[in-house]
Amino acid sequence: MLPRARIPYGTWGSSYFPAWQTSALAEVNIGQFAGESMARILGMRGVKKTELEYLVIGSTIPWHWKFWTAPLVASCMGHRIPGYHMEQACATGLQAVLLAGAEVDNGGADVVGVLTFDRTSDSPVGVFPERRAHERTQAIADVWDNFGFDPATGNAMITAAGITARKYKASREETDEVAYLRYQQYFEAKDSGFLDRVLIPLDILNVQGRPLGRIDDDLGVREITLDGLRAMRELDTCVTGGTQTHASDGMAALLVSTEERAKELSPRPEIDISFVAKTEVRTRPSLMPEAPAFAVQKLLDRTGLTMADMAVVKNHNPFAVNDVVFAELLDYDWREMNNTGCPLVWGHPQGPTLTRVAIEAFEEAVDLGGGHVLVFGCAAGDVGIASIFKVS
Repeated sequence: MLPRARIPYGTWGSSYFPAWQTSALAEVNIGQFAGESMARILGMRGVKKTELEYLVIGSTIPWHWKFWTAPLVASCMGHRIPGYHMEQACATGLQAVLLAGAEVDNGGADVVGVLTFDRTSDSPVGVFPERRAHERTQAIADVWDNFGFDPATGNAMITAAGITARKYKASREETDEVAYLRYQQYFEAKDSGFLDRVLIPLDILNVQGRPLGRIDDDLGVREITLDGLRAMRELDTCVTGGTQTHASDGMAALLVSTEERAKELSPRPEIDISFVAKTEVRTRPSLMPEAPAFAVQKLLDRTGLTMADMAVVKNHNPFAVNDVVFAELLDYDWREMNNTGCPLVWGHPQGPTLTRVAIEAFEEAVDLGGGHVLVFGCAAGDVGIASIFKVS
């Protein structure tokens, strides 16, 4: 796919993802925080920020100074390099990695930084004056306008999950079981120390550089029982507070480079992480949870690989319904995926979600001795995105 591009093992990191309005991240400029945090993470990983030649940033929620995009964020890192901003709703975190790979593969740069971030807390409120706009005279919060209204149908994302659950005759019993296992997987990964290799405690500073707080936990995540899940009220078919994700804040970063530079930058140069293939699809409106399964099937057909060839399978699953439908369409056991946790549990800040998913997937593959890694998810109403990497 991108034969020159590699992801240097161990040159990555993610913040914890505190839930909406639970941390001091609600009080700061998320672009500035992300840039400063990437510099700290690179320092902890033993990578000089001057190694970076280019920066791809991704976010989905407007933030102050967003117009100045990657060059501003790079300056917040303390390293003046060019770059650009991209966004693709919930696919942003994976698409940014793929675009950085293309930048390396086409010879634009030998070392590219990927930095994704978002702050759902206190998202901007706007009025859209165009005549065909939804509720054009009302002030609308950006995040809730996006989650609550699909322009193609007028439906909320929760409604799309319910429609998909009814299409595939998903059961409340199974979706509760999926969610319960996902929580168990997350806490097992946390208790084992696995997440310590991915998640970096970070200080939150104000504009004067004074501490406002520290994020060192996925705030909002709580242990839950299967009986507790069973007792929750349905918001739509198979959708409860326990079988859907929650809005959160955070950032994630990694590097993409040539093979030669990856060996120089990685603390374990013997590990090779390469790009294999990528697909995107659209399904019918309000059937978002089925789209990732179609993307994965297209990817397998294109590469000649099968689900049995995947050492690690990990996805962005805002609803447990996503995993139920994926398992049915791909004839795959949902118990075999998301072994270290997933966004259903630790939350969804949008931009960095799939970047953290990918980082966790790479670390898991290394523990297993390598193999193919499948990362996929849904986005913006009816889109599915999927990519295969190889760890060797």
